[in-house]
Amino acid sequence: MSRSKPQGEPHDWVTRAADDAIRHHEKSGASGPVTCSSGASPSGPVHLGNLREFLMPHFVADELRRRGVPVRHLHVWDDYDRFRKVPAGVDPSYADHIGRPYSAIPDPWGCHATWSDHFKEPIVAALHALGVDMEEISQSERYRSGVYRDEVLRAVRHRSEIDAVLARYRTRKAATDAAAELTADETGDHAAQEAEAMADSVANDDEDAAEGESGVGYFPFKPYCRDCGRDTTTVTAYDDDTTDLAYTCSVCDYHGTTNLATQDEGKLVWKADWPMRWAFEHVDFEPAGMDHATPGSSFTVGHELVESVWDYPRPAWFGYGFVGFAGVQKMSSSAGGAPTATDALRVLEPGILRWLYVRRQPKQTFDIDFGQEVVRLYDEWDSLARKAADPERRDVQVLAYERASATATAGRLPTPEVVVPFRTLSSVADVTAGSADQISRIVGHMGHAHDSVDQLEPRLSRAMAWTREFVPESDRTTVRSAPDAVAIEALSSQEREWLALLLQGLQGDLELDAVTSLVYGVPKLARGMSLDEKPTDEVKADQKEFFRLLYHLLVDAERGPRLPTLIVALGSDRVRMLLGA
Repeated sequence: MSRSKPQGEPHDWVTRAADDAIRHHEKSGASGPVTCSSGASPSGPVHLGNLREFLMPHFVADELRRRGVPVRHLHVWDDYDRFRKVPAGVDPSYADHIGRPYSAIPDPWGCHATWSDHFKEPIVAALHALGVDMEEISQSERYRSGVYRDEVLRAVRHRSEIDAVLARYRTRKAATDAAAELTADETGDHAAQEAEAMADSVANDDEDAAEGESGVGYFPFKPYCRDCGRDTTTVTAYDDDTTDLAYTCSVCDYHGTTNLATQDEGKLVWKADWPMRWAFEHVDFEPAGMDHATPGSSFTVGHELVESVWDYPRPAWFGYGFVGFAGVQKMSSSAGGAPTATDALRVLEPGILRWLYVRRQPKQTFDIDFGQEVVRLYDEWDSLARKAADPERRDVQVLAYERASATATAGRLPTPEVVVPFRTLSSVADVTAGSADQISRIVGHMGHAHDSVDQLEPRLSRAMAWTREFVPESDRTTVRSAPDAVAIEALSSQEREWLALLLQGLQGDLELDAVTSLVYGVPKLARGMSLDEKPTDEVKADQKEFFRLLYHLLVDAERGPRLPTLIVALGSDRVRMLLGA
């Protein structure tokens, strides 16, 4: 199977991860395709931080497909996890469901059958728009149908060994907590926050270990109560010969028995569930957030258990850093309000959103800003597209562009047939109040010939949405409806000459290049220079005053969209009217 990338080709983190996945597959001896896996709990909206969990294995699987290697991107929905708390905006009565699996909780918004379905559907749709298609499995279906029954019994037989591994890391956790305290004392707040975040991550993982405690010592299986459906249960007895497990429920006071060999009424605790899944599904590569890679975390414990209990080599992996939004260091899906992939796709073309993730090293943290940074992002993307068109300039940057702009199965992702700079579209959208037909007409006059609005999509709709949703009211352009008669009456002789020279040059259909030359050239003409001459310091000072005058007379502001774009968007007749001609 060893199909490595040809020598001389650019290599990136995706290349290395794909090579690791192939080596792991050969080492494991598993039949079937290479498996790149992701996993997520449908507890809430999948925000842009979680998106890295889906995209990393996708890029690795796509690289393997390009090499002709049989591969699958397996996504595991942890919908059999317990509901832990009622988020803001949900009826407080849903507290009654705490302890039940997400797949058993009705959708509080009434548009899907269950809580888990409500949050699965939008991210799957967004991923499809991003060119990401996965083989999805449900942990609820796997456990309830008995698929994992033998693996549950294996974990129970090895419970003492699992507990011994956990015990070693519990000791290390205490040391981690002490280190966080020391860091706070010695190095200041920023380093302390990082250390405390690591300690918090370990503590969260240890909550899972605590769930394994029972009346018979550590037990890696947690039954859901047969009566109320919650996991608020305590194992009181277990018979290794019959596999009968007795338990009580602390909420409804149910006392019952389930048989692990014949009944499927619960699940392994997380630190046993994850390595079990790696072995059962023959996972070759799976990334994890850096908070899962701390000592004693579910990931590091799982690496030991998958080899010692399930006799399967630990999967290849990369740890990935946090993704922030508009300056937020880390986004938490439980906090709510963080932007999702669906939100991002309203303003970013699919290829650009993919590019944000693939161009960076996995451990690199970054922020996504939907403000003015979007304009710069589109400019960079268009520049990279021009570079990618030249085979002689192919390098790692171009490789990232290729991965972002197309997939081995879907081909090239949606991109406009006629590429108009995003800053131009958004400026025109601002001036025209988002009229697609007017925008189409205006950009046509700006030198971007096209036959229909469709040729400007998907960028046009995104520019309109960005202007409408992310440009503050204070930064939007409001064109005057009538001339400012008082200001026009008070014009100096110099200002009147500037306006006369401008209006003299605004004849017929306006072309952006010609208008640009004219707008910057009016102060030159007023000083007896030609449009092509290099501006003097005096001309530069005049240009600033002239631009300020035009902004005031056209949009009653100190600044606005680029004046040539604004003038072409308004048209010569409207400009003449507002300038008092």
